[in-house]
Amino acid sequence: MKILLVGSGGREHALALGIHADKFCTELHVAPGNPGISQFATCHDLDIKNNQAITDLAKTLGVEFVVIGPEVPLVNGAADSLRAAGIKVFGPSKAAAQLEGSKNFAKEVMHDAGVPTAKSFTVGPVQIEIERALDTFGAPYVVKDDGLAAGKGVVVTSDRVEAIAHAMQCERVVIEEYLAGPEISLFGISDGRNIIPMQPAQDFKRAYDGDAGPNTGGMGAYSPLPWAPNDLEDEVYTQVLAPMIAEMAARGTPFVGLLYAGLALTDTGLKVIEFNARFGDPETQVLIPRLQTPLASLLYKAATDDLDDVALQWRDGAAVTVVLAAPGYPADPQSGGELSALPTVADTQIFHAGTKKSEGKLLSNGGRVLTVTGTGSDLTEARNQAYRAISQIKLTDSFYRTDIALNASVAEKGN
Repeated sequence: MKILLVGSGGREHALALGIHADKFCTELHVAPGNPGISQFATCHDLDIKNNQAITDLAKTLGVEFVVIGPEVPLVNGAADSLRAAGIKVFGPSKAAAQLEGSKNFAKEVMHDAGVPTAKSFTVGPVQIEIERALDTFGAPYVVKDDGLAAGKGVVVTSDRVEAIAHAMQCERVVIEEYLAGPEISLFGISDGRNIIPMQPAQDFKRAYDGDAGPNTGGMGAYSPLPWAPNDLEDEVYTQVLAPMIAEMAARGTPFVGLLYAGLALTDTGLKVIEFNARFGDPETQVLIPRLQTPLASLLYKAATDDLDDVALQWRDGAAVTVVLAAPGYPADPQSGGELSALPTVADTQIFHAGTKKSEGKLLSNGGRVLTVTGTGSDLTEARNQAYRAISQIKLTDSFYRTDIALNASVAEKGN
């Protein structure tokens, strides 16, 4: 089958490799893609904010199936445009994607579905209301832009002035209680009726070692989680994923695509921090290399309401991914730096996230430039492979965290 994948980041590079490896895919096109993806797929320039442009490209190429990677086209309704043109698509409708597009909407759905989450208030940029909400929960303060903010809309701080300043910049803001406990990501693949949980992953949001510095889109991830309860997937399915899918269907807006649940394992039980309406980045870069079930076929089954008898198969071992970030990331990333020849290291994959080719040179073109994934029999081996590779990459003033999966790998050895 001829397939079009929409997107250009590290997540899309991982998805593209998974789709391309499935014999179900006979021809892969990616728009706009990146230099890493272009090595094995055909890339096309495209404004992914333009629904009609996406649909027109799919028609011109004669593709039978479209997979949408990023959140912006989903929240804009690109999936609706494609479906109206008779093209199968993996990705929720505009109405269903509001689970990511509006944190307040997600809270409302969780309330109606009985899904556990943090207590919260939704307010406008009115300082007295903001202060009242902050004081209700106390520090640390959790302040979330209600809308899309490219991974930079959430501030978690003990500085009340910083919390107020962030809230005042947003048209509408969700202020909620802080959820203490380990955070995990667990994805579910849904056909609108069924939802199949993937294995959990953990990502690292803070820019620097020891969880210091500002929030980012993610500086690394690992999977599986040796410390997690054995029944975690079942618990998340029962308490979170299945109720959300049932509630969305009951509202007349069935969710077809990837439902990303960001979760906290608190002293009082499992609670949802946030939902996204697409594969997470960088978690996808550790999950796809471990997924044994053919990816293109799996996503097509979801898109065509055919997940009734699907059970996911996973490879043994572990995966760890580390992000190489541009100087100045996340506040003011500097683009245009030249990358050295990328190393070839056994059991690793380098995913392009923010790169471009210019005059034969590979240059940085975004805040998160590359994600380097190592695989191995356990987390220690996977970490060693990832760091062996990333340490050889040269990009002036770039940086990466050195502690991705460190504590988990030490604990794993102790078991």
